[in-house]
Amino acid sequence: MGKKSKKKRDGGRAGHDTSTGGSGQSAPIDNKPGETKPVEGKPMKNKEYREQLKQVHAELVAMQEWVRSTGAKICIVFEGRDTAGKGGVIKALTERVSPRIFRVVALPTPTEREKSQMFLQRYVPHLPAAGEVVIFDRSWYNRAGVERVMGFCTEEQSKQFLSDAPEFERAMVRSGILLIKYWLEVSDDQQTLRLQSRIDDPRKYWKLSPMDLKSYTRWDEYTRARDDMFRYTDTGWAPWYVANTDDKKRGRLNILTHLLGLVPYTPLEAPDVELPKRTVGAYEGPSLPVTRVPSAF
Repeated sequence: MGKKSKKKRDGGRAGHDTSTGGSGQSAPIDNKPGETKPVEGKPMKNKEYREQLKQVHAELVAMQEWVRSTGAKICIVFEGRDTAGKGGVIKALTERVSPRIFRVVALPTPTEREKSQMFLQRYVPHLPAAGEVVIFDRSWYNRAGVERVMGFCTEEQSKQFLSDAPEFERAMVRSGILLIKYWLEVSDDQQTLRLQSRIDDPRKYWKLSPMDLKSYTRWDEYTRARDDMFRYTDTGWAPWYVANTDDKKRGRLNILTHLLGLVPYTPLEAPDVELPKRTVGAYEGPSLPVTRVPSAF
């Protein structure tokens, strides 16, 4: 018989109300605004991380096959401050699954036409259809965070968004979409270290923008915006899940195992497959003058 993937780990809010909710809920961070819990223990070693991630990847493949076979629709939102590690989590999530099933959406700056639309309109075409997992690398919550803090929208527009977002997400859930929202929380010290690394490491220059430097000076404003976002959009049908990511490796594993606990996939049995026999060497082709890549290594 073929092997089965291991049963998914427990995660999420057991018994979380999916029928009621709304604005006014407290933010799901139990430490003081602007602070994060310290990472427990030493940073995870790369060998241990890769071993754990290999198991998680196998479960993600099982989840993928469940999504494909059932026509499930899953939407995952990743938000957080600059350098919180959103890109790393998304890479770990998608590196062993099919891009035809797992689709990453990272929208550019809106066009003039999009600016004239209802704000949430530009996101609707990217929502998942049956058999898809759509991952938003930042999302409509730009309006509650960077747009508000950096002055790209008015306070009135931001307040209107915080009022509209819960009903927008309720409509998504009622349509059959499983909506999962993650906030990646990084400490101010770690953010400083990571931004300095982008300045010092030529491999990371592309990650650093003038906007990052302006945002860096507005830590408290981002904290206030984050707390308002939680207060109004942490609902029964679309709660926020907060992950500490000062240790990137632990943070990725915590998020991915939590995600597996939220998706009601069933482990699928791999089929028994044997490679068929084939003929090798019966054909002798001509000598073609192709240009080969030099063997420099």
